[in-house]
Amino acid sequence: MKKIVVASKNPVKIAAALGGFKRMFPDEEFEAEGVGAESGVNAQPISNDETYQGAFNRANNAKTMQPHADYWIGLEGGIEDTGDDMFAFAWMVILGSDGRIGKGKTGIFFLPGEVATLIRGGMELGEADDIVFSRNNSKQAGGAIGLLTDDVIDREAYYTEAIIFALVAFKHPEFYPL
Repeated sequence: MKKIVVASKNPVKIAAALGGFKRMFPDEEFEAEGVGAESGVNAQPISNDETYQGAFNRANNAKTMQPHADYWIGLEGGIEDTGDDMFAFAWMVILGSDGRIGKGKTGIFFLPGEVATLIRGGMELGEADDIVFSRNNSKQAGGAIGLLTDDVIDREAYYTEAIIFALVAFKHPEFYPL
């Protein structure tokens, strides 16, 4: 059984990681463990580059914390503010014990103006969602995407797809040499 260390204790992120691996490698068995790895970036990353860096840092920090595994995954949600609009997305970085690295990113979606205003005021997306949508700890449930789509796409499904994108380098290592 292969071991996956997810750089988060959030059950949604752990389930997304495990789900992505199971879909990409259905003939293999995996177990996933979450650790509280630091991102080294702002609590609410505010650009594509900062969000990617947070995911990369989390994966590396998870590897340092739990060195005996097959894969380490950093997941980092971020926002980009164009001034007129604000949109959300997340980066996934997967480090393999063979030295390979996989990278994937979710699709983007635009945030409601009321949520964007709260984020511009210094709040994290999950906190802003809880206030605007009158929820509690929504980031450990369907997240912003679940709230805005009425769970047509929830946070787990949203992240699972990006995990699959990041696993392409592991599914087809012949195209991604070390």
